[in-house]
Amino acid sequence: MADIRETGLDLDPKFDAAGLITACVTDAASGALLMVAHMNEEALRLTTQTGEVHFWSRSRASLWKKGESSGNVLKLVELRIDCDQDAVWVIASPAGPTCHTGAPSCFYRRVAADGSLERIA
Repeated sequence: MADIRETGLDLDPKFDAAGLITACVTDAASGALLMVAHMNEEALRLTTQTGEVHFWSRSRASLWKKGESSGNVLKLVELRIDCDQDAVWVIASPAGPTCHTGAPSCFYRRVAADGSLERIA
């Protein structure tokens, strides 16, 4: 049976043991998947308060605003949370390439049937 977190209308994120939730980012205009990252409580709060998307970097163990050095910020259009509130869907307008490699999306390669990678964008 579903609990109040799953059916109610109160935001009550279920952060993991490291204090993070997964954030999937899509382009508001095209619907394309741009990136997947993580948010802690502060990143989620700053994203909703500022309208610019923030994340928690696991590798650097620090908060970061997407585009703070490149200028390629993600402007928040809509934020959704999944049924058990342990993942968010960030619908955003990118100000430029989303991937640090310069690709429009971090998902610019496809895995072929033989396990090799193919560049698609």
